[in-house]
Amino acid sequence: MPSATLSVVDLHTRFKQKAELVSAIVSNVETTQEAFEYCVDLCERKQACQLLISGCDDFLSPEAEALCDLKQEKIIAAPALPPDQAEMLKELCADRGIRLVTDGLRQHLSGIDIGLTFIDYGIAETGTLVIDSSNEDVRLSTMVSEIHIGILPKSKIRPSAYDLEKELQETMQTAPSYLAFITGASRTADIERVLALGVHGPLELHILLLEDN
Repeated sequence: MPSATLSVVDLHTRFKQKAELVSAIVSNVETTQEAFEYCVDLCERKQACQLLISGCDDFLSPEAEALCDLKQEKIIAAPALPPDQAEMLKELCADRGIRLVTDGLRQHLSGIDIGLTFIDYGIAETGTLVIDSSNEDVRLSTMVSEIHIGILPKSKIRPSAYDLEKELQETMQTAPSYLAFITGASRTADIERVLALGVHGPLELHILLLEDN
């Protein structure tokens, strides 16, 4: 059953607290442009993703050598953006020498520095992100990047999963559908009970709470 009513401020505070408990980095942004600037700044500061260039000191075929040279640039994957937003982000990336990929992520399964997605809903009770990942490129951007940045409109935060029942039922009316529930960065303790981050997905999860009211 739906949760007891929380004030808007309490709802946002609870989401932030719960998300940070599972190692997410939560920040507030006023506009979409500010969110894009955050993404580009973070990409510029981080070390280039090493997944592709690992082993480039060894003897390689000409094709592999070319692949290693290619990955000296940093890559942001941001699929399913409206054209105006994609153009805005493209300009920001170009100014910093960052490559922007908006589709065809099957061709970039290694070497993505940041995957940027808009989030459909947030669950305050657990700090969970809910994303309609029926689009394969959206799904891949949340799985194969070193860092995932999710832009979550504050109006889309709900107290609990029960409060999302109606919206989720409507989403799943269209087949095939693929909903992803993401709580914190990828982690496992399967190996000798030692907690390891980034084994099955991104090393870091950044959540940008967007003012949209």
